[in-house]
Amino acid sequence: MTKSSKNSEHKTKIPEKNKDEANSDKDVDYDELLSAAGEFGPYQIILFCSTLPFYIFGVFSYYTQLFMTEVSPNHWCWIPELENLTAIERRNLAIPLDPEARFGYSQCKVYTANWLEVLETGQRPNGTWNTQPCQYGWEFNKSEIPYPTISSELGWVCDKNSYQATAQSFYFIGAIVGGFFVGWVADRFGRLPAATLSNMIGCVAGIASIFSRNLLQFSLCRFVMGMSYDNCMMMTYLLVLEYVAPKYRSIMSNLPFALFFSLGAVALPWIALACGHWKTISIVTSVPMAITLLAPFVMPESPRWLLSKNRIDDAVRKVLTIAKINKKQIPSKLIEQFKTSTLNKNREESASILVIFRRPKLRKMFICICLEFLCCLTIFDALVRSIGGLEFDFFLSFTFVSLTELPSLILVSFLIDLTGRKGMSVLSFMVCFIFSITTVFVSNGLPSVLCAVVSRFAINMCVNAGMQWAAEMLPTPVRGSGSSIVHIFSYIGTILSSYIVYLANFIPWLPLVILGGVALIGMFLALTLPETAGKDMPQTFDEAEELISNQKMFDIPFLRSKKITNVGNENLSFEMN
Repeated sequence: MTKSSKNSEHKTKIPEKNKDEANSDKDVDYDELLSAAGEFGPYQIILFCSTLPFYIFGVFSYYTQLFMTEVSPNHWCWIPELENLTAIERRNLAIPLDPEARFGYSQCKVYTANWLEVLETGQRPNGTWNTQPCQYGWEFNKSEIPYPTISSELGWVCDKNSYQATAQSFYFIGAIVGGFFVGWVADRFGRLPAATLSNMIGCVAGIASIFSRNLLQFSLCRFVMGMSYDNCMMMTYLLVLEYVAPKYRSIMSNLPFALFFSLGAVALPWIALACGHWKTISIVTSVPMAITLLAPFVMPESPRWLLSKNRIDDAVRKVLTIAKINKKQIPSKLIEQFKTSTLNKNREESASILVIFRRPKLRKMFICICLEFLCCLTIFDALVRSIGGLEFDFFLSFTFVSLTELPSLILVSFLIDLTGRKGMSVLSFMVCFIFSITTVFVSNGLPSVLCAVVSRFAINMCVNAGMQWAAEMLPTPVRGSGSSIVHIFSYIGTILSSYIVYLANFIPWLPLVILGGVALIGMFLALTLPETAGKDMPQTFDEAEELISNQKMFDIPFLRSKKITNVGNENLSFEMN
């Protein structure tokens, strides 16, 4: 062998050695390990299906109060002496006409008369007779709400027509308290204990509600029920999000809402009708929440949460279980590289949510997330509560509007990675603005329902995009508590939304104009946030700051991908030359 050939052989061996060393030192993050275990297989499908009851219970916690408190807008004073007459005869005889009232007669006043004498003499009241407020309660048009609600039983109409909004406000104040508490539990003890706890709170509160005898008692029960709201399904939402590789994250996080949440929302009106009484509705929708006590025995804890607690071996075992069920084999070398990479990472200065507020970039981002989601939920909740004022069948209206969940969230699932979270949010807010304002100019009945359906369709997409977006921007150590605080801010909007809808009693078109303004604010807030489509979820605070530093005002993923491909082709061409 010549000297030159020896030198040539020596030169070829050095790069190979360096390559092996580079591979041995390669950093392996959780997403790479998860991809090796199977990005989307039987394990993820089983996990997906196991979240069904949590989304159903989320529907029950949120919407049930509507069917417990709604009253027919078509009501008038009850007169015991006239009970032998038909409802229409009683109304025509004893109730004053009022051309300015919605139905052409007074809903809160009755003629002052000796009704037994009126029946005997055959007198007919006229506009000169004195009137007085209802003395013996009200009777309601049962063709609209055919069963007793707590509002109809306790007379929450006329001067008490704000009681429903008050009870709902207590519900969302409870949601604020529950958000802080359950969010802390999620980051301290895990996603599953938090999910189980919030559902059990809802179970107890729903059962206690049936013993309410006045506004204060009912509001206290709703306060406790509010502590379960959102967290009863959001904790499993986070768990699934943390079990899925980036490629399938959007589908796996949005399809459960599209299928399971939609199923619960569409079924609830008919469950309420079948129950036939507000107390039965409360029992039927709260007792099943107790089955979540079984969740820790059948669902896995989040590996990302385990890693945030430095439980690396436990996290690896979870990923190995995924690989086993997905029939994949993870190379032992990859596992060792992952362990080494994780151990060598800098320890976070703290796992407290307060760290976000000590870092200017994270603080600004977090405040914008909170305000953007506040706008989303203000509009979403107000549209739900406006259904009763659309002068269309209450149960059918609720069903039609709820049906928008399915197609809108399926669209989100498959389009959000192309348009991006930012593009989806901006477009949805714009559509919601247009159709909220349009509702002001169309007639009540089916046209207003159709406008509400389109607005709801858009805001559904916006809410789910925002929900996923917030979770993807927050670092793992505070993702649970951070997501809870984002939702807590949205509860402020839902507290206000009850009173925004209540303004329709004074100016019918005002609530929808306000919602249009809120949509515009939300659109501008969305433009300030970083795009997360196609990017790994930040594991540390530093990674979250890097995400912010690299953001652009307009970042559309499918254009970004095209640009990267073109750049890659140019580089390849350059190397070949």
